[in-house]
Amino acid sequence: MFPRLFYNNFRRLKLHPLPNCLLNVPNAHTNTLVHPILLQQNIAKFSLSRPQATKKTELKTPTDKKTSRSVTDDDGDEQSYLKLLNDPDTFGSSRDDVYFKESVDAGDIAEDEFIENPVSKKKRLSTKQYADMIKDHLSNKRIKEAIDVLEIRMIKEDRVKPENYIFNLLIGGCARVGYSKKAFNLFTKMKQRGLKVTGGTYTSLFNACATCPWPQDGLNKARRLREIMLEKGYEPNASNYNAMIKAFGRCEDITTAFLLVDEMKSKDLEIQVETFNFLLQACISDVDYGFRHALIVWHKMYQRRLLPDMYSFNLMLRCVRDCSIGDIETMQQVISNILLGSKVDSDKQLKINDGQQLLIESKSDSDQTRQTTELNETVDSVDQAPNLVTRFPHLGSLVVLNEVKKPEDRLLLLGGAKGILNEMEKLKVHPDVKTFTALLDIIPSTNTAEHQLIETIRKQKIKCDVDFFNILIKKRSMRMDYDGAKSVLDMIRIAGLEPDIVTYGVLALGCRNVQEARDLLTEMDIKGVRMNIQILGAMLKQGCYRRDFPYIIEIMKITKNERLKPNKQFLEHIDKFNYHCYNILKRPTDNPTRRAEFEADFKNFRLKLKQWKDFMGLNVKLDEAVKIVEEHPWEQFQSVQSDGAEEVKHPKLRRKQKLSRDIKRLTPRKLGIDDVGSLTTK
Repeated sequence: MFPRLFYNNFRRLKLHPLPNCLLNVPNAHTNTLVHPILLQQNIAKFSLSRPQATKKTELKTPTDKKTSRSVTDDDGDEQSYLKLLNDPDTFGSSRDDVYFKESVDAGDIAEDEFIENPVSKKKRLSTKQYADMIKDHLSNKRIKEAIDVLEIRMIKEDRVKPENYIFNLLIGGCARVGYSKKAFNLFTKMKQRGLKVTGGTYTSLFNACATCPWPQDGLNKARRLREIMLEKGYEPNASNYNAMIKAFGRCEDITTAFLLVDEMKSKDLEIQVETFNFLLQACISDVDYGFRHALIVWHKMYQRRLLPDMYSFNLMLRCVRDCSIGDIETMQQVISNILLGSKVDSDKQLKINDGQQLLIESKSDSDQTRQTTELNETVDSVDQAPNLVTRFPHLGSLVVLNEVKKPEDRLLLLGGAKGILNEMEKLKVHPDVKTFTALLDIIPSTNTAEHQLIETIRKQKIKCDVDFFNILIKKRSMRMDYDGAKSVLDMIRIAGLEPDIVTYGVLALGCRNVQEARDLLTEMDIKGVRMNIQILGAMLKQGCYRRDFPYIIEIMKITKNERLKPNKQFLEHIDKFNYHCYNILKRPTDNPTRRAEFEADFKNFRLKLKQWKDFMGLNVKLDEAVKIVEEHPWEQFQSVQSDGAEEVKHPKLRRKQKLSRDIKRLTPRKLGIDDVGSLTTK
């Protein structure tokens, strides 16, 4: 009873740390020298019974951690320190307990370093200097380095409070490359710091939604951002509305894009040609009905006394290429409304009769009856071709809308290439090489039409770049005019241009066998152009189309030797070819010899394919293989760019445009063709 009472009373005492020494503790049975810390924690170990012979104990102290204590022979002394901690009659521990170390907070260390190491004011730069550093990185597409200027250099190292101008620069840079996630992350940090959100901030964020790699994700972000603007009571200006129309239009929400224009009109905001150009971009996103919507937008522009510019014509030509007219009846109604709603100029003496009708050919399943109506129109022009792009549209000749399926057919509704160029001449709009490149993609696929376009470019003294000739090579290769595609190389040489890697990519479409593919790869090696998976994919597509097993195996072997990672299109070509061969083997045949040869070739192909997939680590299903080879679109922005990877390191040449030349030397005589004339009157 007495030891326990003595122990409980002793625990109430507040012992202060003492020097490392031994004290004489009054004890009726022994004069053992005991350390005070051990006395406080292990007082229960000392017995008040008869004195026992003990050995001198060396105690472990906080200042002498290398010494160790010996253990007594007594059974009570064999009780370990850990067992005493689990004693139900004791609780807590001494502050001098050397067996438990205090945990150090990382935040405290960072705070101490922040206080002890102040940044010199000379090291800090001005806002303009930080902005110049960010602009330099963004101009070279070094997104990671530009963001590090803010997050590491300014905030962590220099401890500078950034202004909203710095955030707007970075948000705009992320928006231009489609890094929408980081753009909105910077927007959140901007609000957390209490910085003012300007109209330019909202414009950049909507641009980030427009360039997002995933339209649905961009659309969700645009809708949420619009809700934030309404919650904050922010009144958008014309630039904000244009950015919103661009975002919703490119993200395939064409209805909201048109509603935003109506909202601008209700708020008496000025609607310029740029707004209609963004609406044309929205029309391009609608593949099924975009051409019909584009015609409506085009003539709404005329009704507001606005004249299309070069970008308007280029967007219209792209809409002709990518979009269809939709259902025939609705298209008929749209054309009728355009004809009747156009302003009639008395000087032009354009009369639209009430009895005008449109020729429509409707084919039923039961019988091939035709329901036709004629459009009688008085036009002060000799040319009777239809033209729906002019200020005073007309259908000079009968048009069968059911036959309008190809881009060249839709171009005829706008007067053809000649009608487009004449309309631009009337409006004093000067076409550029992009206009003629877009026209080349939608004119009839004949040598005559192509030479007429080239002659028009030569007479108008338009400078061409190599992209124009790349489209010409692709167009001829797609119609299997491989000799004509190779002759374009002579045009490039005469024009004073050099082929680029895209040129060899479209030339690969014309490699019909293994030997032609090897010749092209040899020429690339001589020119110093390194092959890529896109070029080999074009060759693979040609081999799969011709069912040339040696050709396909050779392409797979090249990818293996060069260690090129296949892309999604490459894997899809192989998978479709494999599936197509299985279907061929299931069909009955009258030629057993040829069937046996095909089976042997296919068996060898299957063996080579399995070995190739094992080497590439793609011996899985197509969906899983695509996930392995596909890179995340934002992965390139999360790593530091290697030195020298920027487009042009010289600051004076950094923004230099692609090389373009005048093609005045591309005369019909040098091309070895007859003079086919040009598409313009000049």
